[in-house]
Amino acid sequence: MKVVILAGGLGSRISEETKLKPKPMIEIGNRPILWHIMKRYSFYGINDFIICCGYKGDKIKEYFLENEESWNVSCMDTGLETMTGGRLKRIQKLVNDTFCFTYGDTLNDLNIKKLIEFHKEMKTLATVTACIPPEKYGVLEINKKKVTSFKEKMSRKDTWVNGGFFVLEPEVFDYIKNDSTIWEKEPLEKLAEINQLSAYQHHGFYQHMDTMKEKEFLNKLWSNGEAKWKIG
Repeated sequence: MKVVILAGGLGSRISEETKLKPKPMIEIGNRPILWHIMKRYSFYGINDFIICCGYKGDKIKEYFLENEESWNVSCMDTGLETMTGGRLKRIQKLVNDTFCFTYGDTLNDLNIKKLIEFHKEMKTLATVTACIPPEKYGVLEINKKKVTSFKEKMSRKDTWVNGGFFVLEPEVFDYIKNDSTIWEKEPLEKLAEINQLSAYQHHGFYQHMDTMKEKEFLNKLWSNGEAKWKIG
């Protein structure tokens, strides 16, 4: 199984770091956050990665030229201005079976094996990991393990949100029009509307890294030996 990782955004809200490197290369515990994400997949035996690069993508390519892990890593240039759905669409020819899809700036202690098993049981085109947020993110309404509504960035507490870890079937590409398509908008909204978006509810650790405060928080957890996402 392949993993497609979004790693091409500008990371403007953490510009103190992204002036010199893309956000997925910001270090948590002396390793890029991207490495931590890939390490979790590798723990579950998934070592084939497609990284959707964009802003300062050369930094990501350089890092994996000397890949010390037993991973197969393909760094694909998906453009500077391309939206999240458009980046996924650009690598369509590289996947022809069920695959994982995730953001390159989110950490969790997710059981990837159980996520994939759940996806196969639900038999939908897409499964999203639903998490209880530390902050306010896109809101998922769930009924009988199916997403009935997907609304991005609403101000609600004590609810489930898009945790950024997906399992997808190749048919989802049919719901992405072009480079300007935002994955979290029309594609996910449509999949929810036609009852083809399942929700795997993750009750464990989940933290997005979008600001310096969040970066410092993650590094503090690592330094204190409290990094729940750590493998080994």
